[in-house]
Amino acid sequence: MMGYIQNIRKKIGHDRLIAVGAGVFVYKDGKVLLQKRRDNLCWALHGGVVEIGEVVENAAKRELLEETGLIAGKLELLGVFSGDNRMYTYPNGDEVYIIGIIYICRDFAGELLPKTDETVELKWFDIDDLPKEISPLNVVPMQAFVDYIKRTNP
Repeated sequence: MMGYIQNIRKKIGHDRLIAVGAGVFVYKDGKVLLQKRRDNLCWALHGGVVEIGEVVENAAKRELLEETGLIAGKLELLGVFSGDNRMYTYPNGDEVYIIGIIYICRDFAGELLPKTDETVELKWFDIDDLPKEISPLNVVPMQAFVDYIKRTNP
């Protein structure tokens, strides 16, 4: 089934569009699970665009399952991210402004997928030793996540 964004792209090409994204940081035992994205080869949280009529939290859980194989239980809202730093041009030329609704997941089950159509690698990182190559849309949410974890889990 073709998603909303793919359908719109057929009509507007690479022009900038506004989208709502749902993302998840998976956290356990002082480590965060990140994915290396296939499109820009940067490390990122798990997430994607909310489809029309989809509950945002369900979109976050769906994206987590698709990208990692993990089934999310309870999600905790980290925050809503918007502003100039949410403009992005994908390597294929598609321009977006993504309002990101980001969650933390500590309650999950399942087996990690080795890779998917969107990811080349999944890896657990110590919260104090994160990679330098963070996907641009994830820089601000990543800092907010680290700050929150350090503040609430001394």
